[in-house]
Amino acid sequence: MMNKVLTSFDAAVEDIADGATIMLGGFGLCGIPENLIAALVRKNVRNLHTISNNMGVDGFGMGLMLEAGMIATHIGSYVGENKLLEEMVIAGKLDLKLIPQGTLAERIRAGGAGIPAFYTPAGVGTPVAEGKEVREFNGRHYLMEHALTADFALIKAWRGDRLGNLVYRKTARNFNPVMAAAARCTIAEVEELVEPGVLDPDVIVTPGVYVHRILQGENYKKRIERRTTRLNAVRV
Repeated sequence: MMNKVLTSFDAAVEDIADGATIMLGGFGLCGIPENLIAALVRKNVRNLHTISNNMGVDGFGMGLMLEAGMIATHIGSYVGENKLLEEMVIAGKLDLKLIPQGTLAERIRAGGAGIPAFYTPAGVGTPVAEGKEVREFNGRHYLMEHALTADFALIKAWRGDRLGNLVYRKTARNFNPVMAAAARCTIAEVEELVEPGVLDPDVIVTPGVYVHRILQGENYKKRIERRTTRLNAVRV
C-alpha cells in the first residue's frame, strides 16, 4: 500500500518555495494546521500568496507568518482580530482582498471540482462587484466569480490513516475539506494517525486521493479567538 506518512513537519514543507500560493484551513483558530504553520515559519519562505478564511490573531496561527514578513497577498473573508494585518494593509505593505464568506468557500470548492467560474448574487451593487461581469438571470443580477486553486493546501483533521483518508471533528471541519481538493499538493496534519481500515468509511470526509502527505501533530493549543467577561452584567 502507498504510505503518505512523514515524521517531520519541516520535511513536509521543504519544497514550498518563495512566491507559492498556499491555502490554509481553519475558521478563526478552529481547525488550523498549527504544526505546519510553525514549520513554514521556521523555513521562512517569502512573498507568499495565502488563501484562508482569516489570518489568525497576533502571535498565533497565521499571525506568526504575518509577523515574520512572509505574506505578500492574502485572500480571505474575516480578518478583524489581527492588529498587525490592519496596520500593514493601511500602510500598503500587504495586498488584501476580502470576499464574502460563502463566495470564498464556493470559489475554493469550484477550484477543486474543476469549475472555472460561477454566478452568485452576493456582492451585487457593492465594491465587491467592481471589475466583475454582471448578468441577469430570471430578473435578478449575479456576479461572475472565478475559482480559486493553490500550489499547496495545509489542512488539519481529527483522524487520518496513512493512505490520507481524513475525518474531521465538528466545526473544525470548516474550510479544510474544500481546500484539500483545490491544491496541487495537499499536506494534512491530524491529531490521531491510524492504520488503513480503522476509519469507518461512512465518516470519511476527505478521501485519500486528495492528500499527498500526512503527519500526526502534537501540542494542540485549541485556543479561542477572544474571551470577554465582565463582573457586573447590566440587565436591560
